[in-house]
Amino acid sequence: MTEAAIRAWIADDPDPATREELQALLDAGNEAELRDRFSGPLTFGTAGLRGVVRAGPNGMNRAVVRRAAAGLAGYLVSIRADGPVVIGYDARRGSTDFACDSAAVIAGAGLPTLLLPAPLPTPVLAFAVRHLRAAAGVMVTASHNPPQDNGYKVYLADGAQIVSPADVLIQRSIAAVRSVLALPLSEDYIVLGEEVLDAYLAAVCAVPPPGSRELTVAYTALHGVGAEVMRRAFVGAGFTEPHGVIEQAAPDPAFPTVPFPNPEEPGAVDLLLALAAECGADIAIANDPDADRCAVICGGRMLSGDEVGVLLADALLTAGRTGTFATTIVSSSMLRSICTAAGVPYAETLTGFKWIVRAPEQTGVPLAFGYEEALGYAVAPDVVLDKDGISAALVVAAVAARLRADGKTLLDRLDDLAAEHGVHHTDQLSIRVQDLSVIGAAMSALRASPPNELSGRAVALEDLAPDADVVRLTADGLRVVVRPSGTEPKLKAYLEVVVPVTGSVAAARSEAAARMSQLRADVGKTLGLPS
Repeated sequence: MTEAAIRAWIADDPDPATREELQALLDAGNEAELRDRFSGPLTFGTAGLRGVVRAGPNGMNRAVVRRAAAGLAGYLVSIRADGPVVIGYDARRGSTDFACDSAAVIAGAGLPTLLLPAPLPTPVLAFAVRHLRAAAGVMVTASHNPPQDNGYKVYLADGAQIVSPADVLIQRSIAAVRSVLALPLSEDYIVLGEEVLDAYLAAVCAVPPPGSRELTVAYTALHGVGAEVMRRAFVGAGFTEPHGVIEQAAPDPAFPTVPFPNPEEPGAVDLLLALAAECGADIAIANDPDADRCAVICGGRMLSGDEVGVLLADALLTAGRTGTFATTIVSSSMLRSICTAAGVPYAETLTGFKWIVRAPEQTGVPLAFGYEEALGYAVAPDVVLDKDGISAALVVAAVAARLRADGKTLLDRLDDLAAEHGVHHTDQLSIRVQDLSVIGAAMSALRASPPNELSGRAVALEDLAPDADVVRLTADGLRVVVRPSGTEPKLKAYLEVVVPVTGSVAAARSEAAARMSQLRADVGKTLGLPS
């Protein structure tokens, strides 16, 4: 980092606000902050871009976004892609400007460009790519990241998130951009009307299996963009409109009522739990801010992503869905058991929906359903080839309504599945860090000196490098998968204990909980967590 490089960036920055931000740091002599801002550019990978909204190459800002848009346009031109580029955005800081800048740059590169009309859920953009026969789609969102973040996600014509080599080629095209201010801009792009959202809603409202729609639901959008779309989806699918958490219904990039805008985080669904109790809800549902994830509460507790995943798979199989059922290496192994019993194709992939939607490459059979434990579900891959928190909520509601008509709940159905396939108790440990090198050091230490046993059972180690930075530890009736998070500065350990049901389900759950407690302690010690 040199002062000349900083001044050159400032001179080429199209946004006066971020120019002033960097100039103020220069004038104050804040070398540490400038070193961080210019430590390197945000790297465009299979998750696109994601970072703090701030000035400089190592942040999300209009200069970085224009470069990304130009890189994407250059890549699409190089492969002679056919069709428009469709752009969507959520309500985070900078999202509208980033989306409009992208549209102007891509249109300026001579490509037909379509902009969604307002902040909308990520699944609407993913749907729009195939619906509009687009060459690519861009979604400006940081999903469930902290309020200070934003991001840039890219889909190609198949409606799926990019994987290599597309990410490498786009990054190469970004690196070739010499000047942001020299990029040609055009206002010759089309701002779409409501027709794409209407088409999306018509498609997802047809997804839930038929049956009773008698159900009371509480819902929160967590200050994101899901509230109105979810309301219309529930009504369109024949349900009563959900009771909404008023304080969290309107989009707000500050996320003022939650410590962290992720339904899995402690405290995030406290207001939803209170509303569910107040209105006597059968179930409660939370979306993350861009509504591609779906959390479910029943009986006063949040179901895990694995529990919701097997409930959805069971419901779709019961309704006659055929095709590949897929999940990831960090999700519960119960889906494998269910698929084996049902005689349907099963696939297990690396973590992330970009891999789940490509599971048919393993089986040769189209995807019927996919899920990941982080509350992501594809219940209608023919509609959205990605996780979709709206359509997943509708199917969960249909299952809950059918069970309610029989005097049962989602928890009862989970007990039925456990009786048949065993109790699959899953949990997670995570270490959030400030210095990313801590994660690399921890992974290296684990590989160099893995534990010989966990919970008194001899452990076998499987290292998935170089394909993935993942270590898997397995023993009789237990599994641990350790990996860095793909979207947050965290080291994660995914834990599973499997206990067959030979007596009561309650007794098996109690044994599984005790074994999980010991496993958590052992893994925490292995990873150097405080006891």
